This record gives sequence, structure tokens and C-alpha cells, in this order.
Amino acid sequence: MEKCIITVATTGAWPKKENNPNVPMTPREIAEEVNACWKAGAAVAHLHMRDEQGNGTMSTEKFRETVGLIKEMKCGIVLNCTTSGDLQATEETRVNHLIELKPEMASYDCGSMNWMHNSLFLNPPAFLEKLGLIMQENNVKPEIEVFDASFIYNAIYYQKKGILKGPLHFQFCLGAAGGSAATVENLVYLKSLIPQDSTWSAFGIGAGHMPILLASVALGGHIRLGMEDNVMFAKHRLAKSNVEFVERAVRIIKEANRTVATADDAREILSLKK
Repeated sequence: MEKCIITVATTGAWPKKENNPNVPMTPREIAEEVNACWKAGAAVAHLHMRDEQGNGTMSTEKFRETVGLIKEMKCGIVLNCTTSGDLQATEETRVNHLIELKPEMASYDCGSMNWMHNSLFLNPPAFLEKLGLIMQENNVKPEIEVFDASFIYNAIYYQKKGILKGPLHFQFCLGAAGGSAATVENLVYLKSLIPQDSTWSAFGIGAGHMPILLASVALGGHIRLGMEDNVMFAKHRLAKSNVEFVERAVRIIKEANRTVATADDAREILSLKK
């Protein structure tokens, strides 16, 4: 595809101020960063929330406040809310914000895994069926997050069951401890498995950020970037903001003779319901 969607993941559930003092944490900080990234060229914002201690939370109140601030700023970015911002969250707290706020997109982690080799990231079949149907009922497009090939096969199974509706959109998450490594070979392999009418995006965590970004642009896919995945802008240099990542991606996309997708372009490409 000629147009390339930039998704910015500003915050995530892990990095804190001690890892990079520029990580946005509060609803106001996140909203202002999202708005600045939209103005710089990002089309989609993947949202995580933090509690007062800086830990990941699935608090509907935090999502409500942040989304409200973004809308007050007249920011036209596509909002993509996480459903997995806290490993201790209940199934109920993972979906409440979708039912209330009805964002255009939300993450759909299509499988379980050993997370960071020290905990379990659980997405059992009953929850995935419940989550898929809730997304359909509320016109929320699933972003199918893929940490290894089994997540793709699960998604195809749920599409056959009617839990997911095509065309599917996949986000290849490479470099997480417990998942597939951030290599171009893994990216090409995962891309080969998805249905032909699907769209896809990818990101590499940490040192895998640039290789996966460059390969995704070259292969015609879309990209995700931001401090959720990488707090370093370059070797030995912390990122000053998420905007830095967006601005660099815009330059790379243009150098590759592709076009930076606007938020409305993203809505068309991803078949988002108005």
C-alpha cells in the first residue's frame, strides 16, 4: 500500500519516569502528547493508563478523563484503547471502558503467553469470545496483537466462528520476552500467515525498533512507535518525546516514496465504522 499509518503508543504499562523522565503518565500529559503526535503525522494513538503510583491500570475513570481531554483539544486521531494494561485486571475491568467510551479501535491479544519469563499474560478462549462480541456490539475494531504465530491461527479460527469480522487488522509485536524475536525474518514469516484481505502493522521493542520499522515500511505495511516500546531515540540517547519518533517515521516514509496516512486515511484503510 502506498499510504502508511503511523500508530503512536505514548505510554504503555512499563516505562516510568526513572527510565525516561519524558514518558507521559497523567491523563493531561498523555492527551497533550497524543495531540502533538497527531499534528506531527500520527494517525492512530494506542492508549494505556497509569495510576497514581505510575503503574499500569485499566481504570475506566482514567480512560474517560484522557479521552475527554483529547476530544477537547479537537484532536482528530483514531483512538485505540488497550484491553491489557494491567496483568492483575479482571475480565470486567478489561472491557468496561470499551462499553462506555466506544473507541474506534482496541487491542485484541489473541492468545496467552509467558510474559517477560516471570508472569502469565492470560487471554483464555472464553474471554476472547466475550471480548470479540463486545467489540462487535460497540463498533470497536479489534487490533489483533500478535506475539507469535499461534495468535494468527487463533484469530483465523475466531473469524470462522464469527467472533471476529473481516477484514482483520494485525499488529505484529516483536521483541517481547516470551514472544517472537524482533527479526526481519520473523516479520516476513508472520506476514505470510495472515488472510489476503488483512491489513498489518508492526513494531520492534527496544533495539528492534528501527530494523522492524524500516522493514515494515519497505514491505508495504504500517508502523507503530513510541515510548511504550522504546524509550531510547538513539544509542545512548533518551527520547525527548514521542513526537521525535513520529517525526523520524514521517521522514522515512517519505524517503521510501510512500505517503503518510492521515487519520481519515487510516479510517478508510482499516474499514472503521463511522
